Amino acid sequence: MASDVNSRLVSGFLDYLKIEKGLAPLTVAAYATDIGQFTGFLEKRKPATSLPAKTLRATSLQSARRDDVRNFIQELFANSVDGRSVGRKLSALRHLYRYMLLDKMIEHDPTLNIDSPRQWKVLPKALARDEMETMLRSPRVSSDHKLSQAIATRDRTMLEVFYAAALRVSEIVGVKLEDLKLDLGYMLVRGKGDKERIVPLGRSAQAALSEYLKSARPVLACEKSSPWLFLGRGARALTRQRLWQIVGSASAATGRHASPHMLRHSCATHMVENGADLRTVQTILGHSDISTTQVYTHLALDRLKNVYQKHHPRAKVK
Repeated sequence: MASDVNSRLVSGFLDYLKIEKGLAPLTVAAYATDIGQFTGFLEKRKPATSLPAKTLRATSLQSARRDDVRNFIQELFANSVDGRSVGRKLSALRHLYRYMLLDKMIEHDPTLNIDSPRQWKVLPKALARDEMETMLRSPRVSSDHKLSQAIATRDRTMLEVFYAAALRVSEIVGVKLEDLKLDLGYMLVRGKGDKERIVPLGRSAQAALSEYLKSARPVLACEKSSPWLFLGRGARALTRQRLWQIVGSASAATGRHASPHMLRHSCATHMVENGADLRTVQTILGHSDISTTQVYTHLALDRLKNVYQKHHPRAKVK
């Protein structure tokens, strides 16, 4: 049965992503969803056996052809799926068929010469600098209780580090105590694909971390041992959901709802506005490809234009 063959193929591919590529569970789940949608598209069609051999409809991933991929994309657009989502699904299929080619399961890649849907490069939303300052000051102590004070200190410190190092949610939750090199002013971060990078920490983040390690972390640890830098009550590890709650609660002071990813984009935006080059921003953000960082290019161009108009003799307004 085609469905059994497809299931085995997808299962092997997902194992490859988890074990060999080291991708995060949520990323693997996204691949599984996108490829499962294409598999369902193939399997729900009955083979048109009355057609000539070369026009038969494929029902398995191994027998899929370029026209099948194109028809899948057309169906997505017909169902009002936006271009960015379609592009992501096509990227998942490209990775799948590249894997199948390497393992010699197929001879031809059906995703070749299929253009990705045109997508507008939308600049991620970012907080203004005064909004960011308000947000970083917002975690308040709810009572004089020692535990409440420790939680407020932890939340302020996490926000400082989040913004200073432009981290992802999974990265800040997964930071270990041994990854922090406070005396040297940097932190070791494990990003997508388990890739490691070094991110610098500014003076505000270093001061917040010193205070957290001195007065808050011992209270949260409750004399228990834990490898994680940021702890919940009773030395428990923090979850991604808890971090979303912390950021959401702190952003209420600005009058805007901010997500953890918005803090990451705010850091990148403010760096570019202050003259940082894109290669440096790419390194700090942990982007493997400069094209991902180029979404901030227009900010650099705006600053270039402003500096030119301010300092060039022929550009000054008389």
